[in-house]
Amino acid sequence: VNGLMTLGFAGARQQTELCNESLMLEKLPACGRSFEEMMKKVDSKKWCNLTEFIMYYDNFTQCTEREANNASCFWPNPLAEGFITGIHKQFFSNCTSEKVHWEDPPDEILITLILIPVMLTCAMITLVVWCSKRSDIL
Repeated sequence: VNGLMTLGFAGARQQTELCNESLMLEKLPACGRSFEEMMKKVDSKKWCNLTEFIMYYDNFTQCTEREANNASCFWPNPLAEGFITGIHKQFFSNCTSEKVHWEDPPDEILITLILIPVMLTCAMITLVVWCSKRSDIL
């Protein structure tokens, strides 16, 4: 049994091809050109809104994965990632994530937001104590 398994694994190893990086790098730009053509349909002001071009980006991703697999390369790999990063720089370099600067509300609103639950808690405690002392009526 061990001999058969060894032969099976050896045969499987012989069938695996090495990654043809030059073929992959030759084919990936076609995916980029296709994506570029599709992105021309989207107003450049909307390039930072993923919902405007998600289908195009999905097609681009599938294309890069297909071309990497056709060249017997795993995906993602450093060369494909470098290509994808270049596309990102070309189209999405102006899309920065703006950090929200949180500020406290004005003092009047802050005091109101603090005092309302405190006053409600005090009122509920008072009501419970008052009702517990008057249990003979209830």
